[in-house]
Amino acid sequence: MAEDDTSIRQFLNILLTREGFSVKVVGQGTEVINECHSCKPDLLLLDIMMPGMDGFEVCRKIRKESNLPIIILTAKEENEDKISGLILGCDDYITKPFDSTELVLRIKAVLRRAKEHNHLEKERNIVELPGLIINNSSRATEVGGKEVNLTPKEYALLWLLSNSPDQVFTRDQLLYQIWDSDYYGSASVVTSLVKRLREKIEPDVSNPYYIRTIHGVGYKLGVKPY
Repeated sequence: MAEDDTSIRQFLNILLTREGFSVKVVGQGTEVINECHSCKPDLLLLDIMMPGMDGFEVCRKIRKESNLPIIILTAKEENEDKISGLILGCDDYITKPFDSTELVLRIKAVLRRAKEHNHLEKERNIVELPGLIINNSSRATEVGGKEVNLTPKEYALLWLLSNSPDQVFTRDQLLYQIWDSDYYGSASVVTSLVKRLREKIEPDVSNPYYIRTIHGVGYKLGVKPY
């Protein structure tokens, strides 16, 4: 929690501790980033008008590196401020004076949504196709129950296609996305990459099952994930 008003800090600390939360309190915007790095909180309750760095700048910096749930709690009730906070990526915007029961409920609601989002993100880390499992957390790929060793670029190609089962990618698109636009050579390098990947995962290279060629266009995933 980042709040420069001592009396409000004390009240919130008592309220949230009583509700079962573990609370860490700071009084200056410049302290927030370091505390978030060291404590790794589940949620940040953030005032806007603080010394050192205002809440908007804190939110901007955090959003560059994290999806940490942020609730802005402030006396600034102008619509422009609310819009600014939401554009910067805060999850909720509450103005002072506030109702303590409503505040606790909204904190719990934001935490619940964040938990559901993280669960979905975790599920998306594993893609299962018939006979093929791709685990993005461990970057492991199994074909027929046996792990195969893929190079980083081979893995990047397979993961990209498997996450867009209905999309046809041109060679130039794959070149741009897999090489992060750092490679300026011929798109034929993608053809070679597809060939190497097929040799490692396809049951029959002459009749590809997973990576299909769309003639005159590019490539797509041949089967949909479970």
